[in-house]
Amino acid sequence: MMRIALFLLTNLAVLAVAGITLSVLGVPGYLQQGGASINLQSLLIYCAVFGFAGSFVSLLLSKPMAKWSSRTQVITQPRNQAEHWLLETVRDLSTKAGIGMPEVGVFPSPVSNAFATGWNKNKALVAVSEGLLHRFDREEVRAVLAHEIGHVANGDMVTLSLIQGIVNTFVMFFARLASFAVDQFFRRDDGEGMGMFARIAVTFVFEMIFGILASIIVMWFSRQREYRADAAGADLAGRGAMIRALQRLKAESEAPNDLPQTMTAFGIRSHATAALFSSHPPLDQRIAALQSGG
Repeated sequence: MMRIALFLLTNLAVLAVAGITLSVLGVPGYLQQGGASINLQSLLIYCAVFGFAGSFVSLLLSKPMAKWSSRTQVITQPRNQAEHWLLETVRDLSTKAGIGMPEVGVFPSPVSNAFATGWNKNKALVAVSEGLLHRFDREEVRAVLAHEIGHVANGDMVTLSLIQGIVNTFVMFFARLASFAVDQFFRRDDGEGMGMFARIAVTFVFEMIFGILASIIVMWFSRQREYRADAAGADLAGRGAMIRALQRLKAESEAPNDLPQTMTAFGIRSHATAALFSSHPPLDQRIAALQSGG
């Protein structure tokens, strides 16, 4: 239920931001003469506004959405020695990385997992799972935290949002061009085209096709950012500790257990996920990159 509410909230915010922006810019409709012609400039502006609005609204809402969806409990006052150590470790790593102290949280999950999010590198959120805290030793946890701090310091959330905005723009643009071409192909002698609902359906199909292809580009960039975050983690917490943390994750991913099969723990993806569509490189490749000095 919460995921549905967050989805609706995000989409309503996107529609509001995009609608206001298009109104302020005074962008005319891109279909003209009853759909018989198309204004490419208006179409590109329309797609860019909606493409970037979706990307940046998601970025701005990323912290509260991550807290709600993962049930992360932010540590304000440490309740025990483990939470005190966690806060001090993140404080030390963020100081070394030259960023502001992030919010630190723990979320209930048996999977060894961690994430960082936030639109501002000086006001980010770093969270770890209970499973990771229970099974990893402190050097390994520190390395995982250093990896996440590396994401924040490198500005990965903003970078990927920009890339996603560009990709969204061109997916929408070419999907509508393709839909317009199909409409023109089936347009009758009396000037009647496919009709509004048929155009919407065709546009949706093309958006799905182009979106799947475009996700290959986004995932490639995401995998490169993971290598950079591993390198940052090695600089902050030590190369040996970073390698051990990745090896521990690899061992957990290969061991038979009853944990969810869609593990995204600090970069673990289901083995069924195709390499081109994976947001993280295989752990063996990440370990090899660190061992070779990458």
